[in-house]
Amino acid sequence: MARKAFADSSDAFERTLKQETASVDQKLAAERAEAYAETRNLDILSQNGTLPVTFSSIAIHGAKNTRKSFLDPLFQPLVDSRKNEQYTLADMLSQISDAVGRMQRFDIFHDNIQVHLSQPSQADPSSTPTDFDVALRVREKSRIYLKTGTDLGNAEGSAYGTMFWRNVFGGAETLALNASAGTRTRSAYTAELSAPVLSNPDLRLSFEGLASSTQKPWASHEEAIKGGGVKLNWLNPAGDKHQIGYTGAWRQITGLHEKASPSVRGDAGDSVKSSIQYLFQRDHRDNPMLPQAGYLLKTAWELAGCGPLQGDVGFSKSEFEFSGALPVPVPGITRPSGVSIGAGFRAGMLYPLPIGYSSGAKPSRLNDRFTLGGPTDVRGFTLGGLGPRDGADALGGDVFAAGSVNMLIPLPRAGADSPFRLQLFANGGRSVALSNKGKGGKEGKESNSRTMSSGAVWNGMTAATKELGNGLPSLSAGVGLVYAHPVARFELNFSLPMVTRRGEESRKGLSVGVGINFL
Repeated sequence: MARKAFADSSDAFERTLKQETASVDQKLAAERAEAYAETRNLDILSQNGTLPVTFSSIAIHGAKNTRKSFLDPLFQPLVDSRKNEQYTLADMLSQISDAVGRMQRFDIFHDNIQVHLSQPSQADPSSTPTDFDVALRVREKSRIYLKTGTDLGNAEGSAYGTMFWRNVFGGAETLALNASAGTRTRSAYTAELSAPVLSNPDLRLSFEGLASSTQKPWASHEEAIKGGGVKLNWLNPAGDKHQIGYTGAWRQITGLHEKASPSVRGDAGDSVKSSIQYLFQRDHRDNPMLPQAGYLLKTAWELAGCGPLQGDVGFSKSEFEFSGALPVPVPGITRPSGVSIGAGFRAGMLYPLPIGYSSGAKPSRLNDRFTLGGPTDVRGFTLGGLGPRDGADALGGDVFAAGSVNMLIPLPRAGADSPFRLQLFANGGRSVALSNKGKGGKEGKESNSRTMSSGAVWNGMTAATKELGNGLPSLSAGVGLVYAHPVARFELNFSLPMVTRRGEESRKGLSVGVGINFL
């Protein structure tokens, strides 16, 4: 029996070894074929780079789940009769390289796309220009994958599950379904269907739906949101990101704490927002999580409630952000030292507007105002700790401005390539509310039913903007440790508040910040 078991075990080992050997052989054969094709193309180019050529055919192999009608616009211009007559071999390979680059940006094929050149067997070798057949061999990425995990970020922890379906209808469409639950966001469900427009990887149209329930203890309530929208995203040749879209959402302020302030209770209940948005981002930083050089510019604008948009809130909401970093040379070190100085600035304004075609504007609601303060924002203050308050509740501001400066220094013996840095920082900001002096309500419960004339809104926003520069802003400084992970940035900071305005909540001591965007 022992001898038979040993024989069975030996046979299984031999089968496994043969399978692994075959797999390795296949991989090596594929690598040799790719290297041969690349070498052959380089040889042809070096010998005949200025040779006039035409395309006889273009074939794509391996795209079994991708529609031909989707790929045709990428390659049809290459075989256009007018352009085709003007190609040299170098031009042809450049055009093919550009088309392959666009294919890769769809994220439905693996990067190692192989290109083969050959002459048709029936072609006359003495003819000019020379005809070429072009064959591309691609390998599609897996279409569906599931992922679960945990996240730490923006002062909360969460567990999530994601399903991602790639190339849904054969045209690089993606369907993403996500569900998460956390310490602050009790539940969140999102669905997004995205597709490129006109086979352009830099132009995508997406449809979104969401439902979430989030606790906001700094304002003694919970907010439930259900809604959806449509967005168009595009990149310009310089790499700048643009987005324009429409969103409709039902919001509810509920789950009030027993000690919730009259201002929070006044905004409790249902609200419907119907808005259009525009976003712009230019990111020229060398590393988004640990920038040593370059700059970031972001702007966002939202228009809600006006004219045909309707809903029960009306406003224009704009935000601006700029940040940059400069490397600091260290005497005696020729290579990058890893020492850098950075600065950032953010500002925003929420301007009340008439709803629909009415003449009066309503004051802003708690749902829409800016919150300022926290470990990823103005460090040294609690979440929502800066700005107007009613008792213990942070109400948010209609106008805000915040800025920061910092120095990043590599840890001893870690070197400039390490993701760890020692951080020295100083930051501050102000958040101011519009004076809600309108007709048709009392303080507290009925405050969101007031109306304001256009003149009153203008005067109130002008006064609020001037108030930003009235006296010193709330300030803090500190030291901390930064770890730049590829997907998020982690900070452990010790903060010391230096200027705190009456009623604001500062936080002296250690704090942990995890996120993507930091002031």
